[in-house]
Amino acid sequence: MTRRRLFLFVEGNDDERFFAKVIVPLLEPRYRSVHIVKFACMKRAGVCRLITGIHRMKDDYLVFADIDNEPGVKAKKHLLMERFCALDSRDIIVIIREIESWYLAGLDEAAERDLSLPHHHATDALSKEYFNSRIPRRFASRIAFMLEILARFSATVACRKNGSFHYFASRYHLVPCDAAPDDRKEGAGTEIPPEHLSQTR
Repeated sequence: MTRRRLFLFVEGNDDERFFAKVIVPLLEPRYRSVHIVKFACMKRAGVCRLITGIHRMKDDYLVFADIDNEPGVKAKKHLLMERFCALDSRDIIVIIREIESWYLAGLDEAAERDLSLPHHHATDALSKEYFNSRIPRRFASRIAFMLEILARFSATVACRKNGSFHYFASRYHLVPCDAAPDDRKEGAGTEIPPEHLSQTR
């Protein structure tokens, strides 16, 4: 474990819920502490100051953002770097397509049956709207459904079903990942060197 801290910048509540349950436990053993920062509701200057302070303290950070309507990973990174002055492209991970696609990626066929979901061989193209349309009526809320997914979530399964999750998990050695899913390497690429996290320095 290093004495560095790690800051994970995520967009909103659904992202925070996912990262707190799935990602933080995988990264905590490597760091003095891991913190989640919701940046979508922060002012641009505040994010820049925080990133600058992280650099100054020689801590680590990663920024996660949905690709949304951008034509590709590079375009999304460029948009974020224009908005937040202190960002390095190597520290940005683009989620394809939205965080909901990462939620659904972690369900094996048994879990999909338990949750009355169709089988998804791949989730890269799944949107927030699709996710919302598949919430079974027995769940009182969207959050309740998400919590049930997280209770069954497998990062190893997610590696097989979502290209951007596979790239992130394999680059940072979160879980054993097989070869990149299908032909989705291009959509998954985030150009982040594996040595960028403390474990591999």
